[in-house]
Amino acid sequence: MRSLGLSATELGAPGFLPSGAGALVGELDRYGMSLVGGFVPLVLHDAGQRAETLRMARATAELFQAAGAAMFVTAVVQDYDWSRPEALDAEGMKVLAEGLAAVDDLCAEYGLTQVLHPHVDTLVETAADVELALEHTAVRWCLDTGHLRIGGVDPVQFAREHGHRVGHVHLKDVKTSLAGRVLTRELSLLGAVQHGLFQPLGSGDVAVDDVVLALEGLGYQGWYVLEQDTALTQGVPAEGSGPVQDVRACLEYLQQVTSRLPAAQVP
Repeated sequence: MRSLGLSATELGAPGFLPSGAGALVGELDRYGMSLVGGFVPLVLHDAGQRAETLRMARATAELFQAAGAAMFVTAVVQDYDWSRPEALDAEGMKVLAEGLAAVDDLCAEYGLTQVLHPHVDTLVETAADVELALEHTAVRWCLDTGHLRIGGVDPVQFAREHGHRVGHVHLKDVKTSLAGRVLTRELSLLGAVQHGLFQPLGSGDVAVDDVVLALEGLGYQGWYVLEQDTALTQGVPAEGSGPVQDVRACLEYLQQVTSRLPAAQVP
């Protein structure tokens, strides 16, 4: 990341970075990096699990605060084994909204902003889920260009219509031919990633440039995170090859996009 000029990162998958505050801060400092925040799976649709969920959320918020992070990226899961989600109706979404509001309050204690992350295999996965969540919750959103597209939502339209609720952005580009097979369960998310679901920005079927331009036009001031799942199917690549090349291509793409912005809007 540092070799590409990046200076901040999300926490990443468990084990990618240390889980203890001291070790985490030490590792980040060693590379001159800062922590943006991280992805937090939570069970929020079951009021009976609310107390335990908030205990877990508080422990994560304490870690994020200690590391200087700002964003608490919530994914609402069926359970902590990531069982296949059971779609919520309006009443179920209202219960989920109460849980999100409780996490909002908790995050405020630690100087964090919670954002809801639509994601494959969660309770906010499909276009219908997203519509219900927009209607019944007040939480801010992580606009994930890839997961919205997989779920059947146009991320450009989402940015234009709901940009005022966007507090964080994950940028992905996807092959829509594989995205459809994920939503129908023909392929698991992991299987699709192994087949190249996520492509360098500008190489897939998502108008990532139009999302960025729409958000910038609305005055978005948050992060853009290159959060693009990768499967190392051929083992660990040689230094300077592999995913680092894809990230370099993504950065070059974003430089081209920002060159289209008025000078006053360049992030």
